[in-house]
Amino acid sequence: MTERSLKLPELGLLVFMLRGKPGAERLLALLHTVVVAELKAGEIGGLRFAGNQPGRRLGERIANTQFLDEDGVLVFASLYLDEEGELYELDYWKVDDSPIHRIPAF
Repeated sequence: MTERSLKLPELGLLVFMLRGKPGAERLLALLHTVVVAELKAGEIGGLRFAGNQPGRRLGERIANTQFLDEDGVLVFASLYLDEEGELYELDYWKVDDSPIHRIPAF
């Protein structure tokens, strides 16, 4: 997987999802430095956050939201931490399993 920085719409979505959550201040302060890799499993999309710890594992879901894609189809998004409380994965998928066109401004 190719790693990259967050795109502006992804950053806005993450800020929206983290706002008011436990430990959000620390996680928000790190967003400008995080590196992600795009996930694609079928039509489900998302981002995996790069971490320095080998053997990282999925922990808890910290936030979820929903929004409409530009074609009017509902998109669900969930943000997960790893077992150490670091950003692990942002999953998003459309209810009709079609590809997501864009993440709106939050």
